[in-house]
Amino acid sequence: MAKNKTVYVCSECGAEAANWAGKCPSCGAWNSLHELAIESAKSSRRNAYRYDSDKQAKRLSELETTKEIRFTTGISELNRVLGGGAVVGSLSLVGGAPGIGKSTLLLQMCGAVNPDYKILYISGEESERQLKLRADRLKIFNDNLFILAETDMDHILKTIDRLVPDLVII
Repeated sequence: MAKNKTVYVCSECGAEAANWAGKCPSCGAWNSLHELAIESAKSSRRNAYRYDSDKQAKRLSELETTKEIRFTTGISELNRVLGGGAVVGSLSLVGGAPGIGKSTLLLQMCGAVNPDYKILYISGEESERQLKLRADRLKIFNDNLFILAETDMDHILKTIDRLVPDLVII
């Protein structure tokens, strides 16, 4: 059975808030939050997205220790922190206090990596409009950069499967 959820969306910046307020907590615009009802389907464990793989566990002695394949992020200091670039097939966690510049750094990386890479940038906090405005300020113009504002993991995984990006940023 579907369950309705209410969120409040700012008509100025597109930010979402759980509760109504007279002033947008993101951009500060007055009387810009409007109620939006979202219908979410209750998913059962049976219907949930599952990654289908033929991978099998291997003994430690069977594993090879060949050098990792790295790619440059286009940002020399980030390459240095990552040990000479990002490792293909790896996951890197970029952490820090709110407002320190994590999203800005990763968006800059999207503009600096190989322009042939298909990139999917997923934001669970910022709207697509906010990311577009930041990319414009940073002069990032990459036609292979796809933006998705989403928090539903099933939808995120399906988007990754459909788009088949070279690089995913969440």
